Amino acid sequence: MTETESKPLVGISSCVLGEKVRYDGGHKRSAFVTDTLAGFVRFVPNCPEMGIGMPVPRPTIHIREIAQQPRLTNSRDASVDHTDDMKAFLTAKLSQLQQLDGYVLAAKSPSCGMERIKVYTEQGELLHRNGQGIFVQLLKEHFPDLPMEEDGRLNDQGLRESFITRIYVYHDFRHNVKNELSASALVDFHSRHKMLIMAYSPHAYQTLGRLVANVKGQEESTASQYLTLMMKALSKPTNRRKHTNVLMHLQGYFKKQLDKADKHELSEQIDKYRLGYTPLMAPVTLLRHHLKNHPNAYLSRQSYLQPYPEALGLRG
Repeated sequence: MTETESKPLVGISSCVLGEKVRYDGGHKRSAFVTDTLAGFVRFVPNCPEMGIGMPVPRPTIHIREIAQQPRLTNSRDASVDHTDDMKAFLTAKLSQLQQLDGYVLAAKSPSCGMERIKVYTEQGELLHRNGQGIFVQLLKEHFPDLPMEEDGRLNDQGLRESFITRIYVYHDFRHNVKNELSASALVDFHSRHKMLIMAYSPHAYQTLGRLVANVKGQEESTASQYLTLMMKALSKPTNRRKHTNVLMHLQGYFKKQLDKADKHELSEQIDKYRLGYTPLMAPVTLLRHHLKNHPNAYLSRQSYLQPYPEALGLRG
């Protein structure tokens, strides 16, 4: 795999990259996406509305519930329905979408919004605000495990770290398990991500371990189930308590190698992190230092110690 290919491939709403493709000729540029994340992933920009032939600027659209089905229509004329065109657009993009490791979507869009989208009756009256963009619905139908997040939600530290963690894990799974499906590939993948899974969900850690233990002879179904459960486990932000549990677990691997002073220093760093005095990077850096001095084949492969490029600054 080349250096470029080693970077996750991430779909993105074109307007979030700063392209002036919105209905009013504007954009929704995200500083984090363009100034930081762009250096670590390969973006594949898409504007579904322009993809189905709509101009810039263009008439506004919204979602109407017609015959109990969500339809993407002109906001003033329900007879102008873009739903089937959107389905055809996504179908034409399937081969490209299958290569993605994640997707950054534009919030509040009737095409790309993930949540809290207004849905109207056929007559144009507001029905509720719990809708989802039509393009997103179609994307989830075809790729239910694909990491997805809205641009605005990436301003939340926990959601940001969860999303980027999922991107890198999904990328790893796609290249090292899905493309080379075997029992040994899944076991190896699970072994490398054990501590990371534990940091997000101790329950999922146990469940996935049992799943992998019985993979022989049912590799395809087990791998599919494994990915679904893992993505679900990583989709909710973790916390200091769970990280502290993993840090103490890792600390246990050095109980025979470290002298009294080093043990005290490591315990102190973990406790300072637990109490909120230091960032996660402090005890993790110290653990990596001790691992360098006291090599351990199992620990050195743990993605938890660096689940994504350190330069992203998510653990600082």
